[in-house]
Amino acid sequence: MIGRWCLVLALVISGGLALPPHVRGQGRGAPPPAVTARASAPIDLTGYWVAVVNEDWRYRMITPPKGDYRGVPITKEALQIVNAWDPAADEAAGNQCKSYGAAAIMRAPGRIHVTWQDDETLRIDTDAGTQTRLLRFTSSPAPPEKPTWQGQSAARWERPQAGRGANPAAPPPRGGSLTVITTNMRAGYLRKNGVPYSENARLTEYFDVAAQPNGGQLLVVTTVVDDPQYLTQPFIVSSHFKKEADASRWDPTQCSAAW
Repeated sequence: MIGRWCLVLALVISGGLALPPHVRGQGRGAPPPAVTARASAPIDLTGYWVAVVNEDWRYRMITPPKGDYRGVPITKEALQIVNAWDPAADEAAGNQCKSYGAAAIMRAPGRIHVTWQDDETLRIDTDAGTQTRLLRFTSSPAPPEKPTWQGQSAARWERPQAGRGANPAAPPPRGGSLTVITTNMRAGYLRKNGVPYSENARLTEYFDVAAQPNGGQLLVVTTVVDDPQYLTQPFIVSSHFKKEADASRWDPTQCSAAW
């Protein structure tokens, strides 16, 4: 009997006999839990933010005249849509939200409210058009859906890299930014007066937070729209938001085809 147990012990030590999983795991620590997007956020985007309209005032604060597409590199096909724009027809067709889609909503003169819907989903609510964007950090693909105004957004944190020659034992550089890529959008307008983007458009956004001298915070959203159908080159704009202390000025309004 003693000899048989000695043989078993020898086989286990040499790897020739596998132990049951519940035995193999004994004495070893459980794997650390995965770090969520919320817990690993290098910057805090949550809170209420108000748009600071410091450029393109005439295109953002009022509805531009029909046919005015200056500054947007549109194709000849897009020009036909610009010249045919009819806000009354959009309202009648239920398309009054065409200028509130993901590719244009951050240019709207209003406020946004950023919260965590869950540990892997950042949520942006807009008071302009009462829209909701969901920025998903999960790596698993979302189920296919019909195109929507806000599309499907994949998000990832970006962190600064240590410079050449940096001390490997030093803590990593502080700060970071957020990159969001959005596809599967319904065709909409880049501007209120019918300057279009198609369902084939791809939206890339970069979110950065900067401190202000007065102690406030500024959110900068750089937007890049690529659309082989309606744009001859990427359309790039930068929108600014100032952080507010509370929700006292939050005032959601419905979509409208004209201001």
